[in-house]
Amino acid sequence: MKTDPSEEPRIESLSAVTLATRDMARAVPFYEALGFPLNFGGAQETFTSFALGTSFLNLIADSHGPVRGWGRVIIYVSDVDGIYRKALAAGLQPEFAPSDAPWGERYFHITDPDGHELSFAKPLRRQI
Repeated sequence: MKTDPSEEPRIESLSAVTLATRDMARAVPFYEALGFPLNFGGAQETFTSFALGTSFLNLIADSHGPVRGWGRVIIYVSDVDGIYRKALAAGLQPEFAPSDAPWGERYFHITDPDGHELSFAKPLRRQI
């Protein structure tokens, strides 16, 4: 018996990304300096969650060994250059200044205290 495609389970959205940290007291201020709104937890907790629209970026304390970055989290923002300036004003060091990519995004990268790479991006308007 064939099922109706409208009844097939489907992926709806990404709820959260959870990153491990060796030092929550260092990681939380890093994310707050970039403007991430704290939803739960904090610098002295073992689990912290930041709200990103309808999704969440979570941090979990991991004391079992060294934490190494594992890829990249891409976060869409309203103003890439504004977030870049905010990072610089907080004494953070992005990997490079915002630039326009050939795939149609303006973006920059910054690495968190545990080596996780964050990309702050915004789609560029298409020229018609």
